[in-house]
Amino acid sequence: MSLFLELDLETFAGGQITGVEPGSVAAEIGLQAGDELLVINDHKVEDVIDVQFYGADEALELLIRRDGELLLFEAERDYNQALGLAFIHPTFDTDIRRCNNLCPFCFVLQMPPKFRRTMYIKDDDYRYSFLYGHFVTLTNLSEHDWERIETMGLSPLYVSVHATDVEMRRKMLGNATAPDVMEQLRWLAERGIKIHTQLVVTPGMNDGRYLRQSIRDLATLYPAVQSVSVVPVGLTRHHKYGLRPHTKEEATAVLDYLDAVQPDYLDQFGIRFAYPTDEWYLVAERDVPPLDVYDGQQLHENGLGLVRRFLDAWEKENLEISNWRLKPNRQSSILHLNSITLATGTMFAPVLEKAAAVFEEMVGVETAVLPIVNQRLGPSITTAGLLMAEDAIAQLQANSYGDLVVLPQVMFAHPNTVSLDDISPQEVSNRLNRPVALADTMGDVWDVMTGQSKVVFKPGNEP
Repeated sequence: MSLFLELDLETFAGGQITGVEPGSVAAEIGLQAGDELLVINDHKVEDVIDVQFYGADEALELLIRRDGELLLFEAERDYNQALGLAFIHPTFDTDIRRCNNLCPFCFVLQMPPKFRRTMYIKDDDYRYSFLYGHFVTLTNLSEHDWERIETMGLSPLYVSVHATDVEMRRKMLGNATAPDVMEQLRWLAERGIKIHTQLVVTPGMNDGRYLRQSIRDLATLYPAVQSVSVVPVGLTRHHKYGLRPHTKEEATAVLDYLDAVQPDYLDQFGIRFAYPTDEWYLVAERDVPPLDVYDGQQLHENGLGLVRRFLDAWEKENLEISNWRLKPNRQSSILHLNSITLATGTMFAPVLEKAAAVFEEMVGVETAVLPIVNQRLGPSITTAGLLMAEDAIAQLQANSYGDLVVLPQVMFAHPNTVSLDDISPQEVSNRLNRPVALADTMGDVWDVMTGQSKVVFKPGNEP
C-alpha cells in the first residue's frame, strides 16, 4: 500500500466507524467501532461514496487508525458480501459542503434566530445529492468533484436549476458568476449521469416566459434529465427581499400551462416530464391528480403526490374500518374516547377535514381538525412539516381540544424526535395534559384508537 507512507497523518481525517455489521467483511477481519478508516486499496477515502466504490473490489487492503496506531487489514470479499461499516458522518473531510449562493428566496436565510444549529446550514453538497436526493446548484464544485462524478458514475443527481436563462439564474441565485447550468447538465448527460431537476418559481422573477423556457430547455436533455419538479416559492415572515407567494390565479395559470404541455412530453418521452408539486393544487383549490400522472417518479420528498398518497391510503383504511363495523363487539376493540383533535398545517387542513368527517361517522368518536397557523415563521408557511410545537400548544390551549391530540409525525422528523423549536411530543403531552399521538395517515389514527400505535405519549412522563 504505497499511500501508507504518503499520508499526512497529522491532517488527514478518515471515516470514524460507529458500527460493524455482523457477518460482513469488516466483522470478519476485526474492525471495531471507534476505528478510523483511512485508505482502501491505495485510495484515500473522503466519504461513504469512496467506501462504497473502492470497497466493492473482491481483494481489499484497508488502512485503519486505532488509538493512534496505523493497522493494515487484508480481506477477500465474497460476492454480494457487504463491507459492513457505519460512520459518524457520511462525509469525512467536512460535515457538509456549504452553499456559496445568496438566493433571495433561500429558506435558511429566512430563518429567525434561536433555532437549532442545523437549521442555519446551507447545504449544497453534491455528495448528499447522490446519497440522499438533496437538490444542489452545482455552483461550488471543484475539478476534483467533477472528476469523481464522472469516474464513479454518481447518478442520479438532483439539481436546483430555477432558470436556464443564465442572467435570470444568476439573479435567482444571487451569484453574478454562477456558471451556465445547461452547459453543466450537458456535461453530465454526455457521461451518462441521470439528473432530476427542480424550478423554485418566484412571482415576478422566473415565472412566465422564464418558466416556459426552462422547461423547454431541460426537455432537450431528456433522457439524461429525467424530470422537472415545479415548486412554488416558500416565504417566511422574516424574508427581506420584498418577494411574495403565489396567488390562487397564478397557481391556476401554472397548472394550466403544465396540463397543456404534459401530453406532448408524454407522446415524445413516454412520461409527462414536468410535474407540479401538491401545493399548486391546494392553492388553486383543485383536486390533486392520481398517482399515475407522476409516471413512477420517486419525487414525493419534493412534495409531489403526498396528498394523493394520503387519499389513496385513506381509501384502503376506510375498508378496514368498514370491516370492523360489521363485528358485533366492535366498540370494545377501541379505546374509550369521546373526542379527538387532529392538528395540522393550514394548507392540508381542508383535505384532512373531509377525511375526518367520514372517520367520525364511521367510528362514532367526535373528530375535529384544528389548522395550526405558523406564527413563528409566518402564516404564509402552511405545511405541517414546518410547524412549531409552541404554536401547536398555544393554539390547542386557546381552543377546546379532545381527549386525544394527534399531531403530524413529520413535525418531529428529527433523530431526537423533536420539533423545529426543540420540543418533544412528550413535553407537548405534559403541557396539554392529554395523550398525544403522532400520525401521517388516518390509518395511523385508527391504530391509536385500537391501541396498536407505538407513538402515543401520555401526560406525566419525563420528556
